[in-house]
Amino acid sequence: MEAWLIVIAALIAAAVGILVWIRWLTRRRTYWFERLTNAIPEHSDWWKLQRDREGELLYVAIGDSAAQGIGASRPGRSYVGAVAAHIRATTGRSVRVVNLGISGATVGIALAKELRHLSKLDPDIVTVSIGANDIPSFDAARFESELEELFSRLPKHAIVADLPTFYFLPAERVVKSANLQLRAIAKRHGLTVAPLHERMRRQGLWGVTTQFAGDLFHPNDRGYRVWASAFLPAVDERLRSVRAESST
Repeated sequence: MEAWLIVIAALIAAAVGILVWIRWLTRRRTYWFERLTNAIPEHSDWWKLQRDREGELLYVAIGDSAAQGIGASRPGRSYVGAVAAHIRATTGRSVRVVNLGISGATVGIALAKELRHLSKLDPDIVTVSIGANDIPSFDAARFESELEELFSRLPKHAIVADLPTFYFLPAERVVKSANLQLRAIAKRHGLTVAPLHERMRRQGLWGVTTQFAGDLFHPNDRGYRVWASAFLPAVDERLRSVRAESST
């Protein structure tokens, strides 16, 4: 009888521990959500300053809060900042960065608000990472239609990332389906796809536990380095083309 009481007491203690942990995690996420939301104007202003700087090469980024670097210790440590730093280091040339990313952007918002700015520019490098915010209320027909229009209006050398992994079901199942659509549309338009989903998936449990900000949604500095690594092979290929074009 005493053994049963010990087992019951242990189960109750475990249940209480789990409840306390869930409560702590919820409060922590709420704190970080508010903190990162409040950081949006700061990141936006920082990128506007970068847009006004001169550079020999022009790099344009289309995206959402990840392009803005929400979750990073500072805006320049987003994947956009990492890609820009790589371009400078690889070419030895100065780079003007025009980050058109908008926090919370969906594909539809990118079409309505970001593409009109892109049309006025003649970039050497274009990266696109958009669609993650379409997943919570995913509409496959709308996603395909909007992505088709978006990709049709990009420069042929644009590098588009597939959607990041959400790691857990049911969202991950939707992401995999959306990525099949994205890759098919990119292929029709001759666009290079950066394998963001696979690069993140390979991080496994290490990525889940070490590469996200406190809101457990946005990447942290480590996570953004992984995002950048998905783009870099295609960026290097594009830079080789830019060098060849400039030498003729």
